[in-house]
Amino acid sequence: MMNKIYLKTHFRSELKKSDFPESFSIITAYATTGETWTEQENINANAKLKTELTDLGVLVGAIDGFDPDTGHSEAGFVAKLDWQRACDIGLEFKQDAIYFVSGEDLFVTYCDEHQELVYVSNFFDRLSNP
Repeated sequence: MMNKIYLKTHFRSELKKSDFPESFSIITAYATTGETWTEQENINANAKLKTELTDLGVLVGAIDGFDPDTGHSEAGFVAKLDWQRACDIGLEFKQDAIYFVSGEDLFVTYCDEHQELVYVSNFFDRLSNP
């Protein structure tokens, strides 16, 4: 069963709707759900992820995922990756789950052996500009 935290997530980005590819993944390297890292550990991990996505030529831009109830926020990236490849990278960066968008449909999937796209909502209904 999918963690309810993932189903509540909203997003902030300076990217315009026209900047988003037809399909893409949203991935972060921040501490996975249930773990606590220092802010510097989160920043360092995300910097390594950004470098990897840039080197692969798939980085589209920055995006923050946040819980509208608690305000908890994590910096992440929009990457032109299919969800299976994003899960592989997610596991490399100790992630529990990643988001995937196809058209306007937002999905979430665990990165481990429980990989399965779970529909969340219309992505653009959950996107705001900072």
